[in-house]
Amino acid sequence: MLHPMSLFALLLCIGLNLLGVSPAIAASTSGVDVEHGGQLFSANCAACHMGGGNVISASRTLSQSDLQAHLNEYGDDHIEAIEHQIENGKNAMPSFEGKLSEQDIIDVAAYVELKAEKGWQR
Repeated sequence: MLHPMSLFALLLCIGLNLLGVSPAIAASTSGVDVEHGGQLFSANCAACHMGGGNVISASRTLSQSDLQAHLNEYGDDHIEAIEHQIENGKNAMPSFEGKLSEQDIIDVAAYVELKAEKGWQR
């Protein structure tokens, strides 16, 4: 579940990134480690979601429009909706609850949201 400070930290990280501050620096000051989230994504998610795509179901990418269309509550709280998906899985996606720590899931969700906002530039 999303902690209020996690949302604040993500927004701070994104804002600092837009100002040209390195995400690693921004993340280290906010409690969310986007760089660590990227490493976890590469190790656990990239086989199916390389570059924000989806090799199982091409219409369910990690683009903001697809996240909006397929994740409950994405419109209300982007990070919490992504965290919920990571924790519980759905269809062919396995659950990562118990496999990743709560902080790991927050970091991956922040990474996915940041990349989705940037259009998964390759």
